[in-house]
Amino acid sequence: MNYKNWPKEVNALLLLLVLASFFSCADTLESEQVVYSNDFSDADLAGFVNGRFIIFEGDTIVGYYHNEELSVTLTGLPSHNLLKVTLDILIHDTWDGNTSDGVSGPDQWFFGVDNEEVFRTTFSNTPCESTYCLYQSYPDTFSQTNRPKTGAVQTNMPGLCFFGTTPNYTSRYSISKIIEHKNSDVRIYMDSDLVAENSFDPKCDESWSLSGITVEALILK
Repeated sequence: MNYKNWPKEVNALLLLLVLASFFSCADTLESEQVVYSNDFSDADLAGFVNGRFIIFEGDTIVGYYHNEELSVTLTGLPSHNLLKVTLDILIHDTWDGNTSDGVSGPDQWFFGVDNEEVFRTTFSNTPCESTYCLYQSYPDTFSQTNRPKTGAVQTNMPGLCFFGTTPNYTSRYSISKIIEHKNSDVRIYMDSDLVAENSFDPKCDESWSLSGITVEALILK
């Protein structure tokens, strides 16, 4: 199922469920406004630092990155006390999840707002068999244990580099987090701590890209 085609009512219900779990039942969502949305189809990188375009599966995306920070700064936000940040990311090639050998993993991805890290996790693109499975943390934080590709919204895409002709080596995830925030400006950053000591080309071995970002300003009272 393509999450982008979900009915607006479903997305609204999901937001309310998240808010209900995050705040007490006495809180009321008074306003919700999309202040920034970019799927990069217009080749717009205003506000980005270290942004660069590539074409993947016919789509314009921002990538690809191996232990490089990508950030975007937004200014002039309306009054709010929460931000909802949704990041659509692509995990390319041979991510090894929670592997802790210091040679091929763990393979971590994280993002933050202003100077505070918000979410850190691991991803795994490896096949999972009964006798061999490299588990990941997502949709939980590192170092929880889940099967590879748990929570992905799409898993059937080819890799980008080493596995560029092999199906199922790029996984798409949509990550949404609600953060307490009041300032009129915000800097959102994304990065990874990938371990590929056993590869002659670490960036080609495992990388990630950004295919979309949406930021919503919320007022909860």
